[in-house]
Amino acid sequence: MLFIDTHAHLDHLENVEQALVQAAEAGVSDIIAVSVDLKANKRNLELKKSIQRPRIHVALGIHPGNIVPDEVEETLRFIREHIKEAVAIGETGLDYWYKWAKKDEAKKAEQRQLFRRQLELAREFDLPVVIHSRGAWRDCLTMTRDAGVKKAVFHWYSGPVDVLNDIVASGYMVSTTPSLAYSPPSREAISQAPIEHTMIETDCPVYYQEGEDGRFQATPKDVARTLKAYVALKNVDESKALAVFNENARRFFGI
Repeated sequence: MLFIDTHAHLDHLENVEQALVQAAEAGVSDIIAVSVDLKANKRNLELKKSIQRPRIHVALGIHPGNIVPDEVEETLRFIREHIKEAVAIGETGLDYWYKWAKKDEAKKAEQRQLFRRQLELAREFDLPVVIHSRGAWRDCLTMTRDAGVKKAVFHWYSGPVDVLNDIVASGYMVSTTPSLAYSPPSREAISQAPIEHTMIETDCPVYYQEGEDGRFQATPKDVARTLKAYVALKNVDESKALAVFNENARRFFGI
């Protein structure tokens, strides 16, 4: 069985080389390395060039939680200069749940302005967008549609079902993580999402719950856990589900 991890922060892993060896041994064939700031964009491109297995594909972007005003223009220039090496724009989007943004309309406006500029890049170069939408699901969808973006994935989707239905109706995708094994919002959303509009990921190196009291820190190999959680939730055949997920990822990212 071959797996594609459609959302990993490789630059955040403490021992990325070991994690990638383990991923290859576990059957991970491809990884989408998403970027959050200038440093991450540069590091992920380095990893893409230096690692043979698994194949690394890079998404270039600025995360709403990593906005450094003095770096924005330089980062956007860097993305534009290396756009041919990218399979997507991201991780970008909005997050209204950060404490510093929750009650600060100026900070929300700053996020929206930068998200809009990255959506415009995606439209200009006909690239898909990897969207972080926590607490801002409807705004993210509205802005993405208004920008004329053709392909978008709302990563680790755990938002309202009515927004989910509109995401699907717009032809966009959602993705899910190992949290699907235990998180009520994730489970409710993904139970309603058509598999043809779903992808699997790890969002590593996030920590996830394991059992009653334990937890584990994800690496790309743990995309297999996401698959198992999906199969258990939806009561579908594992190999058939994986084949659909892989086809979805290959078509979406053009890999």
